[in-house]
Amino acid sequence: MTHVRNAAMALVALLLVVAGAWTSWNSAQHVLLAKGREHGTLTVTGCTEETCSGAFAPEDPSSTRRTLTIARSVAAEKGETIPVVVKPGTDEGVRTGWGGGLHAWLPLGGAFLLAAPLIGGGLRLPRTAWSLAGAGGAVLVAAFVAL
Repeated sequence: MTHVRNAAMALVALLLVVAGAWTSWNSAQHVLLAKGREHGTLTVTGCTEETCSGAFAPEDPSSTRRTLTIARSVAAEKGETIPVVVKPGTDEGVRTGWGGGLHAWLPLGGAFLLAAPLIGGGLRLPRTAWSLAGAGGAVLVAAFVAL
């Protein structure tokens, strides 16, 4: 019965980490693999509960100016200018630089924090759990400081 419990705990912890990585990669790929994508700055004109929108000024002079939206973060305020990369085929931008990269990896950091008690208590691997929790906490704190 112990092996079944350990397998179940490991499966749930793995599911949490994979879900966090999958969710993070949705935005992080645009920040990490930004070569060949449209870059520019977004001047925030307004925010809703989930998104902020504003005027996009592309770095390439041949591109047209338009309105973009980005995921809302605590650091986005009206009138602020944010460096962004445009998701291909959309009018959605992703914040670039250290702040944007760390913001994109927040779901993975949260998944690490959620999986740590399962690994420490359920699988009885306290060093691994503390390492995972430390990595998750570091991502969250670094994102907070960078933004």
